[in-house]
Amino acid sequence: MSGGIENWGMQMSMITKFAAALIGLGVVAFGNAASAGITVTANIGGAPTGAILDNLNALPLGGSGGTSATGIAVTFTGDGQAVTGQTGQYAPPYLSGLNGTGFGNAPIPGQDNSVYLTSGIGSTTLNFGSNMHYVGLLWGSVDAYNTLSLYSLGNLVGTIIESDFANNVNGDQGTNGTYYVNIGTTFAFDTLVASSTHYAFELDNIAYSPDQYCPTSVTNCTLVP
Repeated sequence: MSGGIENWGMQMSMITKFAAALIGLGVVAFGNAASAGITVTANIGGAPTGAILDNLNALPLGGSGGTSATGIAVTFTGDGQAVTGQTGQYAPPYLSGLNGTGFGNAPIPGQDNSVYLTSGIGSTTLNFGSNMHYVGLLWGSVDAYNTLSLYSLGNLVGTIIESDFANNVNGDQGTNGTYYVNIGTTFAFDTLVASSTHYAFELDNIAYSPDQYCPTSVTNCTLVP
């Protein structure tokens, strides 16, 4: 549970051109050197208009998994589970700025008091059931040992880690440790896996879309069919 701009070495597609324009505007925008075709931004604007939003509150507590309100199939390995509150093994993401906009969260900054997911020492898998080009998530107390993986038909197609959008967060459980991370891809994916080799990877407030992701300003981003 335990920012700066880095070079991203990606093809200058429409998506990355928009991301490049944000450098002068102060948005944290990174590309994953190990996964060409990915644009990652972490800003105060939360999810883009037009995305499907899911606060995961329809999932039962515990490790049985289930189907979310918008149809995401959620499963766990290890001691991953849907939880509320805080223990010595997991802590809720911290809501600030506009990170909770559209998900039914109270506008007052503070810990997420709704259902969220923890990987434990294991993984949390979200299967969207069809091809996507954008996903966003509230990623809490970011750690270097957290890994977010994208799959298509069971094949790994991309990975995102802390250094793709932040530096040395070290599991901060306050406002400086939670990011709303927006991920756009030039390729399709159908499954998202959040895994961690130590306690833990916490996430909530999923946004997703089959459309292309285009950040347009410090606080806004759009989806382009």
